[in-house]
Amino acid sequence: MSTNGNAIAKARDIAGRVIGPAAAEHDQAGDWPGSSIQALGDAGLLGLNVSKELGGLDAGPSEFVAIAEEIAAACASTAMIFVMHICGTEVIKQSSLPERDKVLSDIANGKHLTTLAFSERGSRSHFWAPVSQVAEDNGSHVLNCEKSYVTSAGHAKSYVVSTRAAAGSGITESSLYYVEAGTPGFSVAGPWNGLGMRANASSPMKLENSRVSPDSLLSPSGGGFGVMMSVVLPWFQLGTSAVANGIGRAALEAAAGHLNSARLEHLDVTLASQPELRARLASARVALDASRALTAEAARSVENPDDSTMLRVLEVKACASETALDVTDKAMRLCGGAAFSRQLPVERYLRDARAGSVMAPTTDALYDFIGKALLGLPLF
Repeated sequence: MSTNGNAIAKARDIAGRVIGPAAAEHDQAGDWPGSSIQALGDAGLLGLNVSKELGGLDAGPSEFVAIAEEIAAACASTAMIFVMHICGTEVIKQSSLPERDKVLSDIANGKHLTTLAFSERGSRSHFWAPVSQVAEDNGSHVLNCEKSYVTSAGHAKSYVVSTRAAAGSGITESSLYYVEAGTPGFSVAGPWNGLGMRANASSPMKLENSRVSPDSLLSPSGGGFGVMMSVVLPWFQLGTSAVANGIGRAALEAAAGHLNSARLEHLDVTLASQPELRARLASARVALDASRALTAEAARSVENPDDSTMLRVLEVKACASETALDVTDKAMRLCGGAAFSRQLPVERYLRDARAGSVMAPTTDALYDFIGKALLGLPLF
């Protein structure tokens, strides 16, 4: 894997020039940030983890978290679209899909956006345990799935869909399928209207008697759980952690700017002169830097796995999500009425941080997994 600093510079430029200026409008309207995704595609960043032979950048986890954080500091919704796309791309990469190389080439050229469709209402945040089950009929695989909170629903060109295998009975006996938008029986419930990350189109998605070829399997039949754990989970945990860190970073930058500009006119000083406000800002920054350090360490561990890698993967989102909640709360308090009246973007960061914290696997679930790992117990 390469470490291409130029890709990070590109992401920073696009974030400042395209993504950030449109973020507030997309948040208010709850609409899709199409120009932002197009700019990432035009820069080749949608092909971040595609091989150079297929036109991609062949980047690894460390570069991924750096770029996701840059995007998230400008717009968390765009960053989550990017993260889910990169996770979907990783699944396609490891598959034996007949059109795999064509799909990956299109991704690298900014022509194809993919995403994950895992969570179901019946198993809620236990995304690894779909309750839907594929059927086999006359050489076709028939999918009947109702997926909840599918990022990029109705906008992605393809979806990595999980369902219980035809012969599966246990909660981990699942399969993953490549399903393109427009497949008969495919539908999206309606527009997304969330509290946070309002522009990432996380609507429910339905597949009703959708017939796909057995060749569209992205995992061995019944082997979807293994791909979720070994391929999706590390990249998802790193990506969502980077998004949380980016949100926290933006919130503290906005808070610092407010403290330096807002004045106590009767004392002829700025708010930055107040020791208690400086201390609150400092404590938030210390926590954020610790979270960023753990994210960077987890990325390095995924690149060079050892006995601690799974523990780092489990820890990183729990740490980053909770830190973002704390940091954005402190930023709101630091900015006071200017934040609550929405004169500043801090209120958006607060909402976006909360969206990330309830995204599966939730912090409570991760703490349970971490506890099991520490005690030598099986995770599932």
